[in-house]
Amino acid sequence: MQEELSQFQKLHVWDLVDLPGGVQPIGTKWVFKCKTDDRHVVVKNKARLEGIRLFLAYASYVGFKVYQLDVKSVFLYGKFHEEVYVTQPPGFEDPHNINKVYKLDKALYGLHQAPRAWYETLSKHLLSNGFDRGQIDSTLFIRKAGGDILLVQVYVDDIIFGSTNEEMCREFEQDFLSKYKMNDSSTYGTPIPVNHGLHPDKDGKDVDCKLYRGMIGSLLYLTASRPDIMFVVCLCSRFQSQPKESHMIAVKRIFRYLKGKPRLGLWYSKQQSFNFKAYTDSNYGGCNLDRKSTSGGCQFLGDRLVSWQCKKQSTVSVSTCEAEYIAAASGCSQILWIHQ
Repeated sequence: MQEELSQFQKLHVWDLVDLPGGVQPIGTKWVFKCKTDDRHVVVKNKARLEGIRLFLAYASYVGFKVYQLDVKSVFLYGKFHEEVYVTQPPGFEDPHNINKVYKLDKALYGLHQAPRAWYETLSKHLLSNGFDRGQIDSTLFIRKAGGDILLVQVYVDDIIFGSTNEEMCREFEQDFLSKYKMNDSSTYGTPIPVNHGLHPDKDGKDVDCKLYRGMIGSLLYLTASRPDIMFVVCLCSRFQSQPKESHMIAVKRIFRYLKGKPRLGLWYSKQQSFNFKAYTDSNYGGCNLDRKSTSGGCQFLGDRLVSWQCKKQSTVSVSTCEAEYIAAASGCSQILWIHQ
């Protein structure tokens, strides 16, 4: 806690002042755990993962090296333009100025303005140094010099960048098994049986909701690089409100499958083809509860898989043809985004 406050002082985050009349200060508190949503999935601000995979696919195509930077205390670098006052941190009040508050000069964790302030500070610096911002993905920055190109992709406090000229880069400068005590479990060759029969199972035995949601959250994180579990994870996530023992068995099978296939992942080879290909598919009435169909899709640049989807359709299709058209329409939306 003291180290955190020392960082505030070093970066001139705030000044201790008298509270102006008619102003309500924002309360402060210490947070010692990750913030989660109502499904107990960790909340993170992030760029679209497709954008990052497109970046990596292009890097493999043109053959440049990719670097990564992590900015420590990232939000403390964001400059504020409005007046914001916060109370003194609990346990660290100034005994000689107990009634004073801090006026913020830089962004602070927990404020809605913090990510925006950091992004504005960083983007202003990049734009003033010869970078252009992506017209569709505003977290992508491009700099061209002669026949070379430097790409910078920003996602909160992490930055990945690469260039066709390594000199430009120099200038710019799983384990979930142990968490759920499944190290000694047997493995499976597939993440789910073909005829799985998963349904709400209202008469089944209840299981720990928090544990089930935590396991689902971990698996949802893994779907960013493991398309092979995308369908079954999305299927099991439908039962988070009232998970039963049958659902827990299905989730544990996914972990056992992952244990047996630890080296499966994405491979972005360096080959000449960079042609765009997209595929869509759909089942028909696959959900046992409401008879809604599930759309699936994937998109490739050459042989590089850069994006994939699996989502239950919002309406009930009356034929396999209608279900396929809905999946195709969803796939077209993704295609247009990637083309842009």
